[in-house]
Amino acid sequence: MVNKDQVEGVAKQAKGAVKDAAGKMTGNKQTQAEGKAEKAAGKVQKAYGDAKEKVKKAL
Repeated sequence: MVNKDQVEGVAKQAKGAVKDAAGKMTGNKQTQAEGKAEKAAGKVQKAYGDAKEKVKKAL
């Protein structure tokens, strides 16, 4: 089963990756940095969702 945090985390990672790539292509360091930050936030949120699922399954 997939929960909301897992889905939103993956979506943030994807959005961040696009922003990161766009920043690289245009030479916009701020956009690139925002993309990297968004990817990192997405990874954290997905990991949180994964942990919630493990706890749910263990119970």
